[in-house]
Amino acid sequence: MQIERLIQLIFYLIDHKQVTAKELAAFFGVSTRTIYRDINTLTLAGIPVVTTKGTCGGISLLDGYTLDRSLLTKEEQQNIYQGLQILQATKFPTSELALSKIGTVFREALQPKWLEVDFSFWGSDASEKIKISDLQIAILSKRVIAFDYFNSEMETSRRAIEPLRLVFKSHAWYIIGYCQVKQEIRTFRLSRIKKLQVRLETFQRDLPKDYSLSAQKSEEQLPALKLRFSSKAVHRLYDEFSEEQLIIEEDGSYVVSFQAELNNWLVNYLLSFGPQVEVLEPELLRAKLKEQALKISELY
Repeated sequence: MQIERLIQLIFYLIDHKQVTAKELAAFFGVSTRTIYRDINTLTLAGIPVVTTKGTCGGISLLDGYTLDRSLLTKEEQQNIYQGLQILQATKFPTSELALSKIGTVFREALQPKWLEVDFSFWGSDASEKIKISDLQIAILSKRVIAFDYFNSEMETSRRAIEPLRLVFKSHAWYIIGYCQVKQEIRTFRLSRIKKLQVRLETFQRDLPKDYSLSAQKSEEQLPALKLRFSSKAVHRLYDEFSEEQLIIEEDGSYVVSFQAELNNWLVNYLLSFGPQVEVLEPELLRAKLKEQALKISELY
């Protein structure tokens, strides 16, 4: 389409400084007459295309011209650049090259660089980022993936799924797909996936249009928790809970109320606070925590 060729023509001129009509015609697979018509269209649209005749002549953009003076505001350029930075943090294929090109085109709007995005956890290696790139390839090419998975009960199983969507929600990455073992759509947390393999086997399934990740774990189905934390745990509370969930008591302690599954993961999470947390409700969680604490004490 002409509009796509016109946009590509602008970027080509920015990247190559000065070119001939013959070179452009060969690159875009059109006639030189079409190229001259495109140049006329760009000029009428306010793009400063300069045509110089002679031995050293050619077609170029006005010296110093960048896209921010005609198509995008500096704020819009910054938003595009930040989006690419987020993709780069996931090791998204070709994001590095795209970021470099956009950085050159939008150079006046991107100084100084103020944002750095890294989704990996402290101490992790590059393999955590490679996972996302592999999953992106698997989803787009509709290839089955296999992996070892650790669930919330710390049970390990080998899974083969048809990956349908990659989601970042509540500080974590998830892959949504049709599990060939359970024969239903399931959600898997990436941090619990090990030994990921992208198979040659393909599939045709799509994620249902009415699928909702939020609907998979309705808060109405989860028990209410009430915990009391010592003031010594405040540095973690504000990292891991919202302010609406925190109530400061007169003695300086914090009462936190939220809803969650009563599983081994939750018990181990609360144990990581040591004596700085007391379960007030429900009684079942108090019993589970006490049982696990006694098992730990028997080791010493």
